[in-house]
Parts: sequence; structure tokens; C-alpha cells
Amino acid sequence: MKCSFFLRRIQQLLFSVLLSFVIGITCAYANNTDVLQGLGQPQYHSVKSPQNNDIYHLIIRLPNGYDKKSKYPTIYLLDGGISYPLISSYYHYLRFTEEIPEMIIVGISYGTDDWRNGNARSRDYTAKSKEREHWGGAAEFQNLLKTSILPFIESKYASAADKRLIFGNSIAGQFVLYTAMTQPELFFGHIASNPALHRNLPFFINKQNIKTLVSPHSKLFVSSGSNDDAQFKVPALKWMDFWKNENESPWILKTEILENEGHMSAIPKAFILGSKWILTR
Repeated sequence: MKCSFFLRRIQQLLFSVLLSFVIGITCAYANNTDVLQGLGQPQYHSVKSPQNNDIYHLIIRLPNGYDKKSKYPTIYLLDGGISYPLISSYYHYLRFTEEIPEMIIVGISYGTDDWRNGNARSRDYTAKSKEREHWGGAAEFQNLLKTSILPFIESKYASAADKRLIFGNSIAGQFVLYTAMTQPELFFGHIASNPALHRNLPFFINKQNIKTLVSPHSKLFVSSGSNDDAQFKVPALKWMDFWKNENESPWILKTEILENEGHMSAIPKAFILGSKWILTR
């Protein structure tokens, strides 16, 4: 009996030691993001909005061989909690074959997908809509970019103020169009992927809502996936048809239909086509 008891105790102890060892390995691996080389060993900062005290998380990827004495184009990714790891890893591969210029990547993240826990994209990225009472905070978010986020990045990193790009998909694409229309000088390049204009299209095809410059200098790339849902695709195509032949716009415009791409699958293709067109032409 005593032998059996001691044998069971030894087995239990061995199991506990083994379990602790496995858990220790798992935890160490999960916390070691350096092994995810595609993310570029991101740097982190946070910015608090003076308007509403919301916290915005900034995730920054610097080019390989980053030189503080240089000035790099910088692309700001909306919905950065998801778009940063996607685009950063894609950019990592594209640089192997030099298919895209070097740039600084800045993801702007809410840190959650849940509006109850602080994801304010429906407020921040949208113009007003009669269908959604909480829409319409784009002007405040644009001001946060202009007065806080952009100056912070450009004071801390070798970011070229005259080569800023902004990227957004869906309602984040709506914000890209909003800022291209209302403050076209804020960014050199704008990339709007599958812009969601289904609840407030009239604002975006109203010439009175654009700020016209003496000579257009910023670029605007707008794309729509051929397989996108009709509620998004139809208004986006109407926007393209309205503006592509308009001479009184404050940007150089390029529109693209991305064949066989849907609402989310279009993101990488819109990123590379838009970035290459803006930075290499």
C-alpha cells in the first residue's frame, strides 16, 4: 500500500513539474513578439484625445536600416489593430523584391473590436448621417490627427511631412474620402479601399463640401472590389462616376475596380496599388 501511495505521489509530482514546464514555455513564446519578424519589431505609443479623453494606440514600423538623418514617406493605417499586422507583414515581403518604396508604417488602433470597450470607428470615421445618430465625428478625429498624432510622429521619427499617406477600408475608407475633400493638403496620398458610403452618399458627391486648392497636389486612389456587397459597391461606384471626370477637385484621382476581390480581401491589393501609384509616379 505504501509503495502504491508513494508511486502515485511521484507520478503526481512529475506531472506537475511537466505541466509547469510546458506552461512556462508557452508563456515565454507568447510574449516574445520578436519571433514575428514580419511585424518589424513595432514601437508603441499612445495618444489621448483632448476632446473626449479616448486613448488611441500607435504602432510604428520603421524601415530596415532606418536612418534618422533621412526623411521617409509615412503611411497611417486606420483600424490599425487589424490593418497593421496585415499590412506590415505584407510590406515585409514586398521589400524583399523592392516592389514598394521604403516607408514608415503607423497603425492607429482602438485596441478592441467592441464599441462598448472603446472602438469608436463608427463615430470617428464618418460624416453625419440621418440613419445613424452616433455618426459624424470625422471632423474631430481629423483635428486629432492634425494637432496631435501627425506632429508627434514627425517630432519623434524621421517622417516626411510632405509625404504623408493615409489608408482606410470600409468606413475607414469613408474617412479617407472625407479628409481628402475637406483638408486635401493634410496628406500627400489618400487610399480609400471599398469606401462605405451607403448611409451618407449625398455628402460625398456635393461639390460644396470640398476645399479646392489653386493647383491640385495631393493624390487620391479609390478602389472597389468587384465582389463587394452591393450596399457598399453601388454607392462607391456612384462616387467614382461623379468625380472621375470632374475638373474642380482638389486632388489627382485614380479609380480602380479590383477584380474578384471582396470587402475585406481587397485590402492588400488596394494597399500596394495605391502606394505604388502615389509614391512612384
